[in-house]
Amino acid sequence: MADHSDCIFCKIASGKIPSARVWSSDDAVAFLDVSPLAEGHTLLIPRRHFTDLRDVPADVLARILSVAPKLVGALMNATGATGVNVLQNTGASAGQAVFHLHFHFIPRVEGDGLGFRWNAGSYPSGRADEVLAAVTAAMV
Repeated sequence: MADHSDCIFCKIASGKIPSARVWSSDDAVAFLDVSPLAEGHTLLIPRRHFTDLRDVPADVLARILSVAPKLVGALMNATGATGVNVLQNTGASAGQAVFHLHFHFIPRVEGDGLGFRWNAGSYPSGRADEVLAAVTAAMV
């Protein structure tokens, strides 16, 4: 079993490091981010250490995320936000900086300047079929 004694989120989940908790259960803890992108920016983490989405069992993930609708509603009501980004980064190239599975809940309002927008592209002819085949084969 790997040693995660230096993991900051493990320390927060266990209470060794204090946090501004907004919710907790046997499986997860939600707390205000200490470096928020917006007021109310909240992190949701599992109590057990999982590096990213590839490591967490589906039933545990379902229990962790079962609070998401209530958390989003609470954040919108408390902050006056008109939207919430739910963000999860898996891997350093996707922006993961703390390698303990976590979800960001970021309250948003029109014109907040955060700038997270979709820069959608398109597939060249036939490429979507090749990607589809590769992904479905990997799902086995």
